[in-house]
Amino acid sequence: MKKIISTFAVILMSANAFAQNIPMDASVRTGTLPNGMKYYIKKNTLPEKKVDFRLAINAGSILEDENQRGLAHFMEHMNFNGTKNFPDNKLVDFLQSIGVKFGQHLNAYTSFDETVYMLPVPLDKPGNLDAGLKVMEDWAFNATLSDEQINKERGVVLEELRLGLGPDKRMSDKYLPKLLYNSQYANRLPIGKKEVLENFKPDVIRQFHKDWYRPDLMAIVVVGDINVDEIEKKIKDNFSKYKNPEKPRERKVFDLPNHKETLVAVETDPDATSSMVQFIMKDADAYKPDVTVEQYNQSAVENLATTMLNNRFRELINSTNPPFTFGSVYHGGTYARTKEAFQGFAMTKEGDQLNALRVLLTEVERAKKFGFTQSELDRAKSQVISNIERSYNNRDKTESDELVEEYVRNFLEQEPMPGIAWEYEDTKKFLPSVTLTQTNDIIKKMVKDDSRVIVITGPKKDNVTMPTEAMVLNTFESVKMADIKPYEEKATIKNLVKPFKSEGKITKTETDAKLGTTTWTLSNGAKVTFKKTDFKDDEIVFAARSLGGNSLIPDADFNKTQFAFQALSEAGVNGFSKADLTNYLAGKQVTVNPSIGTLTEGISGRTNQKDLGTAMELMYAYFTGLNYNPDSFNAFKTKQSAMLNNMLSNPQFYFSSEHAKFMNQKNPRFIGIIPMEKDWANTDYKKAYDIYKEKFANAGNFQFYFVGNIDEAKFKDQVLQYIASLPSTGKTGTFKDTGYRQMTGDYTKIYKKGKDPKSMVSIAYSGEAPYNEKEALALEALGQVATIKVIEKLREDESGIYGGGARGGMNKVPYGTYNFSISFPCGPENADKLTKSAITEVQKLIDKGPEQKDLDKYKEGEYNDDKTNLRDNGYWMNALTKNQLDGSDKYEILNYQEKVKALTVKDLQDVAKKYLTKGRIVATLMPEDGWENAKKEETKVEAAVIKAGVAN
Repeated sequence: MKKIISTFAVILMSANAFAQNIPMDASVRTGTLPNGMKYYIKKNTLPEKKVDFRLAINAGSILEDENQRGLAHFMEHMNFNGTKNFPDNKLVDFLQSIGVKFGQHLNAYTSFDETVYMLPVPLDKPGNLDAGLKVMEDWAFNATLSDEQINKERGVVLEELRLGLGPDKRMSDKYLPKLLYNSQYANRLPIGKKEVLENFKPDVIRQFHKDWYRPDLMAIVVVGDINVDEIEKKIKDNFSKYKNPEKPRERKVFDLPNHKETLVAVETDPDATSSMVQFIMKDADAYKPDVTVEQYNQSAVENLATTMLNNRFRELINSTNPPFTFGSVYHGGTYARTKEAFQGFAMTKEGDQLNALRVLLTEVERAKKFGFTQSELDRAKSQVISNIERSYNNRDKTESDELVEEYVRNFLEQEPMPGIAWEYEDTKKFLPSVTLTQTNDIIKKMVKDDSRVIVITGPKKDNVTMPTEAMVLNTFESVKMADIKPYEEKATIKNLVKPFKSEGKITKTETDAKLGTTTWTLSNGAKVTFKKTDFKDDEIVFAARSLGGNSLIPDADFNKTQFAFQALSEAGVNGFSKADLTNYLAGKQVTVNPSIGTLTEGISGRTNQKDLGTAMELMYAYFTGLNYNPDSFNAFKTKQSAMLNNMLSNPQFYFSSEHAKFMNQKNPRFIGIIPMEKDWANTDYKKAYDIYKEKFANAGNFQFYFVGNIDEAKFKDQVLQYIASLPSTGKTGTFKDTGYRQMTGDYTKIYKKGKDPKSMVSIAYSGEAPYNEKEALALEALGQVATIKVIEKLREDESGIYGGGARGGMNKVPYGTYNFSISFPCGPENADKLTKSAITEVQKLIDKGPEQKDLDKYKEGEYNDDKTNLRDNGYWMNALTKNQLDGSDKYEILNYQEKVKALTVKDLQDVAKKYLTKGRIVATLMPEDGWENAKKEETKVEAAVIKAGVAN
């Protein structure tokens, strides 16, 4: 009797646990001001002396009146163009002066239901914290919205709208009424309507601001190296004074209605670059966020079910006869907060969308009919646990910008925020108990016969027949009637590498106290450099590099192999296929990628302490046991062709491709950015395989790098087992200069492509020059300073672009070069004028040098970034491998801020005079229709260049 009572008690306790509400993370200070504004505050010291702010507003384009379409997004722009404490464009200017880069750090977005402003602020100077809070206060309540600034910003917003024009926009305009059937969302795309943006009266946007920028629809999030009590007091003191309107407008919630019929949209466009199919099966009930532990765990069961389905799709994609390039399913949100759906997507070769849909639905039906296997469930559980374990292990090293997004979602969507510790413990307790019955039942519940939408898109071609609506609808019935067999479980890998005893030894140990690195020379000649860090508690990045790359391959062989190298790993290793490897690595944090590049060959990857042995094992296999499988290469070609065959229809890609041909016309090794059909026909997979095998047969020419939280004792054993035992020929080598050069001099090129009124301008200065470390840094700084001027002049003053910028630098290998370029998208009607304006800004840098304040902005931004970068494993990896490649100062990573600080206005002017007066190439993309012929356009642009004093 006691045993029965005890068992019943356990069941009752378990049920009560599931009925409990999900807790709130106690480390986050939350509260609501009397005016309804919410706040979230958390102390987090990664990165140190920095704070991340978010202002989340529960209002977006869905709330616009008909005469306000696009003004929620326009309002976001206006908050950067004049507030009470930062009039006109002073906000961006001020934030740049304290090290916040516009676009990279400082940003915002507007969607249907929300507007979110993002601001990271360095706390290295007194007053920055208060300034950040003042910015948030101004964004929330104090936009000035002057007529002058509103009218100036019209051009910028219209340029952003222009960027979205093209085949995808034309097709989405046709299918969105079905995808968003009978909902307000179909009529409230955030970018808005052109005629509204051009013609609205300023009072209309002021009304939008008055209606929706109010405390009860807002939350402020503050996470960083702060005093929580101090921040809470400042928020209460500064934000409580703002009032809601006496008669606030109702913040309506909009739905995505269900419908009995299956809606089908098949849309094509001559300029479309890809072929896709998507299905949506809407849930019957409105979405409600998880509140109880039981609901949270139910979501975990859904995740397991879709993970297992996606594992099956991955097997198909990695097979030698892939049905599509990419395919997956998930259960989650739609455009509307109130509606979730079971959704699937596939990218296919042109004309194959219906077959891809059939495959997606067949796999879903197979799971629905027969369920999953126990080994699939075990594998999915290990994947989920491994992912959450990694987050848990790194819980004390989570960066603030990750945390703020979670708190924003809690405010806007009521997503639970119990904290990673609770999520990890709950997952560990609950996941082992999940049964096949539970996951099988979930699939049956998600798959529906009503409220379905199918969207098919692709290029419009005479030789490609697209499916009809009837054919799509028949696919559902044919799949239901098909003789589908249960899923066949694949054999699992027991040992990726057969056990062996290594005879390798460490013959030499060197340490570098400054860098914190240790280098072992092994008995096979390989070198291993490692740096133990505490940046993440459970992360190790690694790389192996050998100098040579494809620079050593003769021209004829290179042209036959360059597109095959990236296909080699598709064949798998040691007789195991890529699909076998994927299953073997399920539940392990292991990524290993071999490659052959221009100057190096090698392997790169990421793992953790627990799985480092597996990563080493796989790296060893890529050195010694790469499979030869022509079928896998043909499958790779099929997938690549599906993705790339129509890329030249994209005007921007066409522009890049054609200009690259012009720039490389003297280089016989250049045959294009992407492979065409003739290039695939000329590709020799066997030759590429043989080159790979030859390069990776000599580990003595490789240096291996590991950066992260390394257990040195275990690491040493793994190095001796897997790296010291690699074969070596005893030879050393390096890359070579092929002798081929890009075009230099004065040229003006016009490329015509596309139907939309969109242009792109590129102004480039480049050539050979002996590498100089100080000049390289000065050119890099000049690029960032020029970006500031391009944004100020072309965007803020002339309202001619949405975004754009400049970049500069020097390369040391394989030969010394300098480069500097300015690029921006714009309207064709403004290309001449804006080209002239950009060149004028360059001439100012040559004649007078930059303004000191702009150089100071660059320096503050670099100091800010460098402090964060120095706590990043990947940043250190790049620095260590760079030294091997070009012999640069290995301590540069430690001295970078000092070198930046030493830069002067004269340094930047000197490199501008030296390198920006030797010739430049101006390339412009123009649309095909509505303009004069290309020759006349070249003459016009060249005249503008000459008038600006740039062309000789």
